[in-house]
Amino acid sequence: MAQSVSTHNTSRTPMLKVGFVVNPVAGMGGAVGLKGTDGESVLREAIRRGARRLAAGRAAEALRSVARAGADVLFLTCKGEMGEDAFRAAGMPCDVSCGHGDATSAQDTRDAVRTFMSRGVDLLAFVGGDGTARDVLSEAGDRLPMVGVPSGVKMHSAVFVNTPSELGPLLLEFSRSGAVREAEVMDIDEESFRGGEVRAKLFGVALTPDSPGHLQSGKQSYASGTAKDEAEEIAQYISDTMEPGVTYIIGPGSTTAKIAEAIGQPKTLLGVDVYRGRVRVRADASEADLLDELRPHADARMIVSPIGAQGFFFGRGNQQLSPEVIRSVGTENITVISTPSKLRGTPALRVDTGDKALDEELRGGLKVVTGYKRRRLVKVV
Repeated sequence: MAQSVSTHNTSRTPMLKVGFVVNPVAGMGGAVGLKGTDGESVLREAIRRGARRLAAGRAAEALRSVARAGADVLFLTCKGEMGEDAFRAAGMPCDVSCGHGDATSAQDTRDAVRTFMSRGVDLLAFVGGDGTARDVLSEAGDRLPMVGVPSGVKMHSAVFVNTPSELGPLLLEFSRSGAVREAEVMDIDEESFRGGEVRAKLFGVALTPDSPGHLQSGKQSYASGTAKDEAEEIAQYISDTMEPGVTYIIGPGSTTAKIAEAIGQPKTLLGVDVYRGRVRVRADASEADLLDELRPHADARMIVSPIGAQGFFFGRGNQQLSPEVIRSVGTENITVISTPSKLRGTPALRVDTGDKALDEELRGGLKVVTGYKRRRLVKVV
């Protein structure tokens, strides 16, 4: 659990010195249904399936937020895709201190962190997911604070800003206070994850800026008997309202899995499945699969559930539900479900689709299904 600790480097000069590294392949496996991109073989499969690189765009968005916030920052970064390209896209200066500009690996990330530390940076910023967080922490330990810009598939660690555009305000706040806190970095077994099982263990404890308004919480599970009963009640209500001929796209999670159980159909626990009426027609669908299903079937609904404590119902672990898929379904046809137990531990709901206009459309008051014919108005921030 995140915990405030003493102020880091109280003799800070006005300019903040930040090491900035990008994992260029982070998140590529999400939209194509691979639930991660750790390992060469998985990366090759993601490319074969037509995966797009997302990290550079997320990095540039984060950097532009720094310029908007007016934070006085000197950035050190790596050549090419590991950082330099993002600064060029954002129109921002940087000191290229490391990297070779060719194909990159986890070792390149670790090498970059060592270089940044030898150059006396105040903070390490990275663009990636939980795997990149582990690589950074393995070198930084508790000697230097770190913050992540979310660009992976699974982000269970508590070191990430909520969205790329929150990096600027966080750095401005940190440059003034220097305050840090402890936060968990999680180790997720990707093979088990792809097989429908979450095996998460604590990899280590990092230092991160003490800015809870800009940082996501670590993922929490709610598996009590009460929560199970609540999920079954929600599932019964949704199943009773499902109509023949309507296409239902049902997102990942244990709460949504209860819907499939209620209609006597299988469900990919950590994937996105498609149902026509009450019959599953596509399992563990990718973004391309979903668009194929939607083109001839315009009457569609989408059912998703937020991640406990973090509150994200788009942009974390369900990147198959891309902006194009969401718009094809229509925001008015999206149902968010959550047990009351989960909502009690989730301060607000969040979205991070990668499309600012769509995120803005989804924000505001949302009626979340919390039981049989029961809804609760929750703010999406």
